[in-house]
Amino acid sequence: MAILSKKTALITGASSGIGRACAKAFSAAGARLILIARRERRLNELAAQLKRAHRTACYPIPLDVRDRLAVEKAVRQLPRAWRAIDILINNAGLSRGLDKLHEGSIDDWEEMIDTNIKGLLYVSRAVIPSMVERARGTIINIGSIAGHDVYPRGNVYCATKRAVDGLTTGLRMDLLDTPLRVCTVDPGLVETEFSVIRFRGDGKRAKQVYEDVTPLRPQDVADAVLYCATRPAHVQVAAVVLLATAQAGSTMVHRGPVRRKV
Repeated sequence: MAILSKKTALITGASSGIGRACAKAFSAAGARLILIARRERRLNELAAQLKRAHRTACYPIPLDVRDRLAVEKAVRQLPRAWRAIDILINNAGLSRGLDKLHEGSIDDWEEMIDTNIKGLLYVSRAVIPSMVERARGTIINIGSIAGHDVYPRGNVYCATKRAVDGLTTGLRMDLLDTPLRVCTVDPGLVETEFSVIRFRGDGKRAKQVYEDVTPLRPQDVADAVLYCATRPAHVQVAAVVLLATAQAGSTMVHRGPVRRKV
């Protein structure tokens, strides 16, 4: 039997990158999936792919997590068969720009804060009460090395990821008297659409971020998320910091050949 058979996981930001990789990993492990993202076509294509590959039952919801009322309505109106959510993966997030704070775009700030912090809060507030009521659930927030190690011109993005770290720790305290588990997975350099989105579609500039280095792949992060979700009930993986081998911090990345023993 698949390790997550009969479990239901809700994944935000599921249409690409880490969220999509998590959907594939959890599908292979036997979970039923509620898939949330803004891009409906991509969600439907992913659901169809997972059904073909693993006969996975999927419930796609095209939704922007920044819209509090839409989040509340979507969770409230889940069909009865989908209401018992066992695993919540708060993955939706983004970065915009790479500017000094005093030169930054306020619209970019608001988009990052609304998605990375408020979106996580809206989904958590809508989903976690039923987990508490059923005394069962694992919450996994996708943070970042940027939440531990601020880098130049990353000001607001790094602040949002520090907030994710603080919210995760606070939630773990709030749920201490329940069987629920609260985890954070904080990756470093991962090759996804992250940089393309940050630089508003400038593929050439985005590609430079990953030049001469082997970054993490989305499935590497998904493996860590799956690990957190599949520990025995008495084990809570509080935090995982996941870096490429050539990375030692937000600003410490070795580019070029590595030394090898001759």
